[in-house]
Amino acid sequence: MTPLAERMRPRHLSQFVGQEHLVGEGAVLRQAIEMGKIPSLIFWGPPGVGKTTLAQLIAQQLKKPFYQLSAIHSGVKDIREAIENAQKATLFQAKGAILLIDEIHRFSKNQQDALLGAVEKGIVTLIGATTENPSFEVIPALLSRCQVYVLHPLRREQLEYLLHKALEEDEILKTRQVTLAETEALLLYSGGDARRLLNALELVVEAAPQGQPICITNDFVREKIQQNIALYDKSGEQHYDVISAFIKSVRGSDPNAALYWLARMLEGGEDIEFIARRLIILAAEDIGLANPNALLLATATMDAIRAVGMPEARIVLSECTIYLATSPKSNSAYLAIDKAIEAVRTGKVYAVPLHLRNAPTHLMRQLQYGADYRYSHDFPGHFVQQDYLPAELKGTCFYQPADNAAEARVLEKLRQEWKHWYPYP
Repeated sequence: MTPLAERMRPRHLSQFVGQEHLVGEGAVLRQAIEMGKIPSLIFWGPPGVGKTTLAQLIAQQLKKPFYQLSAIHSGVKDIREAIENAQKATLFQAKGAILLIDEIHRFSKNQQDALLGAVEKGIVTLIGATTENPSFEVIPALLSRCQVYVLHPLRREQLEYLLHKALEEDEILKTRQVTLAETEALLLYSGGDARRLLNALELVVEAAPQGQPICITNDFVREKIQQNIALYDKSGEQHYDVISAFIKSVRGSDPNAALYWLARMLEGGEDIEFIARRLIILAAEDIGLANPNALLLATATMDAIRAVGMPEARIVLSECTIYLATSPKSNSAYLAIDKAIEAVRTGKVYAVPLHLRNAPTHLMRQLQYGADYRYSHDFPGHFVQQDYLPAELKGTCFYQPADNAAEARVLEKLRQEWKHWYPYP
């Protein structure tokens, strides 16, 4: 069944709710549409305020061929195919098929570059939709060829209007005996997002017993949404819950669970750089010296996803996730630095031992700066025992090797080199 939000999508500009500063009577974009000529555009605004709908209505009003791509799922190949189709569709007509790129900020530089030629030649009129500031996320060459319009969250009265309109006009909902007694919970859940609002309304109505009157109250909405909703909200609580589950699955060495939570984030439109940053932190904090290559791979993952963008970035993130989840684990580096920081914060500030100080001047050398320092490379094995900590901290172990094969070798080396110096068991 088609979702309610799609069933209620406006079919004409006169049915569009919100954004009066753009499409109200006499507004700048409305005038351009009525004149039948618009430039390439970028719609910047939060989710569910009408960016995609407005692009579709513009194409319909101007009677232009319409093509739509999602930056989350499309690559350069898809862009080229859409441009070729636009060329064919407008071969015997005026140029300017409309190409909507949803979430355009997720396109890499190469992917955005692939659009330039078609925009310049007028093969397509680009409409980019983004929730992020285009000044930072869209390449300058493309941004300079587009007019940026800011869309605002829908106001309370507009959201309530949509609720009543859906109950009165939707062919399915109007067959149910629905009374809208309270709207606070629905509005709170929507966060100004019309799509989420209508999805929540539909969920609540469908969750009610068939054939019985339905009274929508705040408590009823909270109960039904908590029981049924399983969406990913990258700006809300789900964002933190899912990334937490992802991190704990990798730390717990379960690649299958980690991949599931990764897929939830990708399908929910999570920022791929945010995911890559978490992988870098995971590699250092939870794998660490048990497999130092994990940090190298995680760092390379960040470079790779920036180069290719989505959808190919999903493969890179998958590879790194599986590698980290199946790697041996150690948090010894994480514990070691926190112990050292605690010693600095809670202890006294001890002087640097004289033999470790730099001595660039004659006076400093006279004051014994650098005196008695033993240069490691002058000794067998490039190692010599000497104090490197302040005398007050002598013998303090911040780093304790964890129980894994790689750090077992490190522990044995430390035992041999620092015997009688540090209490390594």
